[in-house]
Amino acid sequence: MLRTYRYRLYPGQDQQQSLNDILWAACWLYNRALDYRRKRWDESRHSVTYYEQAGMWRDWRNEAPGANPLRRLNMSAGQQVLRRLDGAYRQFLKGQRGRPRFQKSSRFNSVNYKPGDGAAVRGSRLYVQNAGLIQVRWHRALPEGKLKNIVLVRKSTGWYVLFQLELPQPPVEKSTHPPVGVDLGNTHALALSDGITFDSPKSLQASLRKLRLLQRSVSRKKKGGRNRHKAMRKVARLHEHIANQRLDWWHKTTRHLADTYGTIVLEDLSLTFMLQNRHLSRSAHDVGLGMFRTMLNYKAMEAGVEIVTVSPRNTSQACSGCGHIVLKDLSVRLHDCPDCGLTLDRDVNAARNVLRLGYRRWALTWEDAPSVAQEAVRL
Repeated sequence: MLRTYRYRLYPGQDQQQSLNDILWAACWLYNRALDYRRKRWDESRHSVTYYEQAGMWRDWRNEAPGANPLRRLNMSAGQQVLRRLDGAYRQFLKGQRGRPRFQKSSRFNSVNYKPGDGAAVRGSRLYVQNAGLIQVRWHRALPEGKLKNIVLVRKSTGWYVLFQLELPQPPVEKSTHPPVGVDLGNTHALALSDGITFDSPKSLQASLRKLRLLQRSVSRKKKGGRNRHKAMRKVARLHEHIANQRLDWWHKTTRHLADTYGTIVLEDLSLTFMLQNRHLSRSAHDVGLGMFRTMLNYKAMEAGVEIVTVSPRNTSQACSGCGHIVLKDLSVRLHDCPDCGLTLDRDVNAARNVLRLGYRRWALTWEDAPSVAQEAVRL
């Protein structure tokens, strides 16, 4: 299994300039390769392979070797940039993302090295070609494993390094904890079938006033000026702080789910309808439901927890007590069934329906799984 560990870097002033030059060269290569792909397609309707552009990168890098700033970028690191572009185009052709666009050097903030080829750990420091030995804050020991990638990342708060390790898969026993159904939403980030709800701290909403003041300060500064640059850094740092708060909350929440339940039933739900709705998009981004599945998957795998997905159809409209369809708008947050008289939170009702669908789908594999009717009565 692959695991990524992040550590803070403390480069000197000259090293920071060298790292910025490396990112500039990587961004130049990305844009140059993208421009060639577009021109080639417009002229001949033929695509370009990664291997063709890898040969071009070798020629571009060897031109005027004495004064060529591209030589600051390691050869294999440049190949990883081309693989990134090739992967973006493959996703575009599959309809998974939009057409790749040209990047600004100020927004191109990462470069990937292969261990031992341009970057390596030497003692307690990180060696980067053309930047030297950089101090690393080892806030935790790096596990023993095969080092696959070393990624340098530039953020508003400083420089970081990501070590991607391939670790052996330890034997995991299946969890014996009870199953649970989970409903995802904006009002409650998570609602569980046992009645527990998790409300997102909504860090963006809490910092919105401060963010508006900082953005207003940016708009009043002269473009290209030093004061505008300082104001923009303050905005970027606040955004990074908000993202860290959201990430920390999801880590704690998913860890609680993996440690408490043995089987987690989720809706096979696409979040596109929330992210593209002008009334829900900001709130949906603030909750950050997209990172929930990623974190839960690997934590569940380590804890021996099974994850089951079911169809989300009518989970919010059906009554979990009798199965009657009770139509209600999104603004109605209370489920009140006129047939059986069941009254409870709308999201909790949906979570109970999700769990019932999980029982129906996996009745042959779950131990002591009750029938759908029995589960409806019990819930």
